Amino acid sequence: MTEADAAATARRIIEEAYRPEPGQMMTAYHDSSPIPAVGAAAPVLQPESRTVPPWASGIAVASIGIGAGVTGIGCGAWLVLNGLSAITLTGVLAIAAPFLGVAGVVTAVGVAVSKTKASTSKTSHIYQGTVINRTEVEVNAHTRGMFSRSHTELHG
Repeated sequence: MTEADAAATARRIIEEAYRPEPGQMMTAYHDSSPIPAVGAAAPVLQPESRTVPPWASGIAVASIGIGAGVTGIGCGAWLVLNGLSAITLTGVLAIAAPFLGVAGVVTAVGVAVSKTKASTSKTSHIYQGTVINRTEVEVNAHTRGMFSRSHTELHG
């Protein structure tokens, strides 16, 4: 086959491949003719006149912030739960060790402070006077009010 025959065969195959079938319609058309001018008036600038009320922009900003916050909380929860699913005893001990150390120090300081206070306040509170038991005194106790104020009166 000569080069001219090969070119003619290639052209024929390409034309047959791209020939529309009967009943097949064209789906796109680009009109390259220039757009006709209508009238002789010059173009007029049309400024933006839409305004957004403050409450609408506030709701939009709040919803974006809430969405971002919830997404961050979800990612954090996923990371924590993903880490907890692969936890071992060694990991638990490694995480708990600093907290246990701090708790031990706080407990030791609290015990030391309570022992110091107990040793400095060793005074005796023994009453050595005469005790009189009077039964003839009339006691009137009145409780009234929403918060129960008590008023005690001694008559005798």
